[in-house]
Amino acid sequence: MSTPILIWGAGAIGGTIGAYLARAGEDVLLVDIVDEHVRTMNADGLSIEGPVETFRQKVKAASPAGVKGVYDRVILAVKAHHTEAASKALAPHLAADGYVLSAQNGLNEIAIAKIVGEKRTMGSFVNFGADWHGPGKILYGNRGFVAVGEIDGKTTPRLKDMHRVLRIFEPNAVMTDNIWGYLWGKLGYGAQLFATALTNAPMSENLASERHFPVFDRVAREIMAVAAKRGVKPLGFNGFEPSAFMPGASEAAARKSVADLAEYNRHTAKTHSGIWRDLAVRKRKTEVDAQIAVVAPLAREVGLATPVLDRLVELIHDIEDGRRQQSWETLDRLLETCSSTSPAAA
Repeated sequence: MSTPILIWGAGAIGGTIGAYLARAGEDVLLVDIVDEHVRTMNADGLSIEGPVETFRQKVKAASPAGVKGVYDRVILAVKAHHTEAASKALAPHLAADGYVLSAQNGLNEIAIAKIVGEKRTMGSFVNFGADWHGPGKILYGNRGFVAVGEIDGKTTPRLKDMHRVLRIFEPNAVMTDNIWGYLWGKLGYGAQLFATALTNAPMSENLASERHFPVFDRVAREIMAVAAKRGVKPLGFNGFEPSAFMPGASEAAARKSVADLAEYNRHTAKTHSGIWRDLAVRKRKTEVDAQIAVVAPLAREVGLATPVLDRLVELIHDIEDGRRQQSWETLDRLLETCSSTSPAAA
């Protein structure tokens, strides 16, 4: 296709991908709600910094109100809790035979499909490390796994085209018939990252804490138990191995996966998660409700409880609302829940 690509959300994910696509000659329009970010991108370009690559790229940018026309391809890259509002805002600009690709964390394809329709929704999985550091400036901390797939598992011409597009950014991006497997896998890892955000220590230091292994084990096991009950086969990436946390998996397998994740996160300039940055630096709400809290009702539908995940959500809310500080003591509160509750049955 030669039509323009609309990237709705020009932060860490959307901005990084957009800069690479623009540099390769793709016609891209970046959309963001931060006016100063939009002005800076239009005036000075978008600066990508970090150990992967450093460059400044001229880009076109607009606020949501400044978007005109319709687009066949829209990449949605906003925070998960802004998915519904962003989907409604972009819907008038989506061609009748176009589609929205979710380049987000969580199961946002469900929310997108409710607004634009399942046939106009495509899924993707992104695990590279990046942070928005201010207007026109993004840190690209490390490369990571990228996958794209239709939510019904089919292989289509538009899927092949989007795979081509994403390979401009990540040459090893894969096309999959099981995008839900990657998304549920990322949920397990994402729950672990939310747990690391309870402290101010780097992700690798949290994951390497022997005393807190039960936390990282249990949050992933609760996610994987729900996925298994719902008939999903989670897929692994970058050290996270879903099978290590599936019902009946050994402790040794889980320990190896957590250790692999600690090692993976030692080799990135992005030392802390975006969740930590939301809490500690940007002082704003995280994606916890849209990513982690949504698992509880899905679990209840298949007869499972998620006590550790529920407690994790509560602790993140406590930090958001100023009732707790990010500290090892706060992570200890989650450890206490692990000790006082039983793992979900398969």
